[in-house]
Amino acid sequence: MGLFEDVSTYEFILRFKVDLEHNVQVAVNKAVLIWDGRCGFCRIWVDYWRLLTVDRVEYRTSQDAQDDFKQIPPEAFSEAVQLVRSDGSVASGAAAVFESLGKVRLYRMSRIAAAISEACYRFVARRRSLFYQITRFTFGTRIEPARFASTQWLFIRLLALVYAIAFASLGVQVLGLYGAQGILPIRDFLAAIARSFGFTRYFAVPTLFWWGAGDETLVGLSIAGAVMAALLVVTGFRKGIFERLLLILLFLVYLSFSAAGQDFLSFQWDSLLLEAGFLAIFLGRTKTPAWLFRWLVFRLHFLSGSVKLLSQDASWRDLTALHYHYYTQPLPTAVAWYMEQLPLWFQRASTLSVLMIELLIPFLIFAPRLWRIFGAFCLLGLQVMIFLTGNYGFFNLLTMVLCLFLFDDQALDRFVPAQVRDRLTVTFALKPGKPERIAIALAAVVVLTLGLTLMLESFTGDAPAPLIAMTTAAAPFEIVNSYGLFAVMSKSRPEIILEGSIDGQTWVPYEFPYKPGDVRQPPRWVAPHMPRLDWQMWFAALSTYRSNSWFVSMAIRLLEGSQPVTALLVQNPFPGSPPKFIRAMAYDYTFTDWETRKRTGAWWKREPKGEYLPPIGLRNGAP
Repeated sequence: MGLFEDVSTYEFILRFKVDLEHNVQVAVNKAVLIWDGRCGFCRIWVDYWRLLTVDRVEYRTSQDAQDDFKQIPPEAFSEAVQLVRSDGSVASGAAAVFESLGKVRLYRMSRIAAAISEACYRFVARRRSLFYQITRFTFGTRIEPARFASTQWLFIRLLALVYAIAFASLGVQVLGLYGAQGILPIRDFLAAIARSFGFTRYFAVPTLFWWGAGDETLVGLSIAGAVMAALLVVTGFRKGIFERLLLILLFLVYLSFSAAGQDFLSFQWDSLLLEAGFLAIFLGRTKTPAWLFRWLVFRLHFLSGSVKLLSQDASWRDLTALHYHYYTQPLPTAVAWYMEQLPLWFQRASTLSVLMIELLIPFLIFAPRLWRIFGAFCLLGLQVMIFLTGNYGFFNLLTMVLCLFLFDDQALDRFVPAQVRDRLTVTFALKPGKPERIAIALAAVVVLTLGLTLMLESFTGDAPAPLIAMTTAAAPFEIVNSYGLFAVMSKSRPEIILEGSIDGQTWVPYEFPYKPGDVRQPPRWVAPHMPRLDWQMWFAALSTYRSNSWFVSMAIRLLEGSQPVTALLVQNPFPGSPPKFIRAMAYDYTFTDWETRKRTGAWWKREPKGEYLPPIGLRNGAP
């Protein structure tokens, strides 16, 4: 063997020689992009391109490389980037950028496209200092490819938390609202639907309760939903199939309650949770779901602002809406009392801020990174103020969770444990399979189409017949919904006080736990719990009992002494036996001022408006 007596050493040298020759060959065949190292604007974008091209392109500054590439005139380096191909040929300007990024087909698809690209490149190149500042204030000094692995990990866990809150909140009320002795029994509702719709009832009301709607089932599904949500919080992205199965089951169970829930599950945040839950099923290793969530956040806020102006309500146009809002909203907090005491100029400024945030800021959702993050903080700030001044169940928390998709991993990595980030990096490095790509593409088409249709209907009142038919068919499943709160601001607050009596002479009020009643009781802070009966009492006060059949049903349950219904109240004022008569009186409520509250201790003042429901009783066991 000559000089190499050690076989292993000989083989190592041979392998080293082969590897060295291979690496030299790769280096020779690799294209070289040459850029001006003194240009701060160029440095930002070249660092970004390095992340995109990985090892396909070598990057060198013109100050370092110009002696090695004599075929390029020295003045050319200061005018444009130069791409030296492996065969020694050179491309410059926009052509060099497109080719280095592997997008040469876009550049060569037409002469017009190439000419426009070169013109834009020259325009920017001559104003590099200006565009450096623009880049700093739009993307920052370090640009990274958009990644959403950590974003999705955080979102899944927080969405699961919202699901858990929603199911737990519903579970403690479900028998009083929907049980056999509840206000609106689901069993009776589904029986009526079956008589009217026949076989199509399964599509008109998609719910699991078709296979059983007894009290045990109602409570069991509420508990099951909360438990599955808790499991999802714990698992995260650890078991992809298991996690996706949980998301599907959570959507189906909550849809079951929402579809059969009638008046008490008709709130916009119930629909928002279902739409977010549906999109979450498609989260995976592509960026498409992130854009779909941004589309949802845009529609939610922009439509909420648009309906305020489209309603022609004068209080939004003269900026006095918040002057009324704090005490007329369904369930104000104690903070709302203090906010209502502020001067009118502040209320006008606040109203203008709300309109600007809802109508203008949503467009930043599709803007460059730093602008988008600025917009996200504006939207989050609005939700925090709403959360502090009013009880809207889990709406504010869910909206803030959705705003996570206005950020990216670069902003959120710090909130994810390092070992989780490493696991996510490996998981998301894998390309999605064909079935997953097809499912995401179909979901994207459906969500975008239905969302645009609903927006068109909101602004024009009409849309093409095929799109309306498509929207109508999808409506029962609540995968895409229309949004918009407080289109018309109430100028007064009618409030219903429900009373019972044994003899028809002495009347005792039923106290609700969260809605205004006793004027000395301060407004309570109950969110993210959603007290659905208290909320629905606010809607009932805006119309008559004839328009709210559930209200009469509630009165009958109280006459029957239904324990599940009285459990929804602070206490049962007739613990021994139910009252003989029930009536409801209407009052006009407003917040007190500083002097009145200091003198009397009352948070509210009220004036009687007469009867809302005349006295009713049971005759021979029937209403």
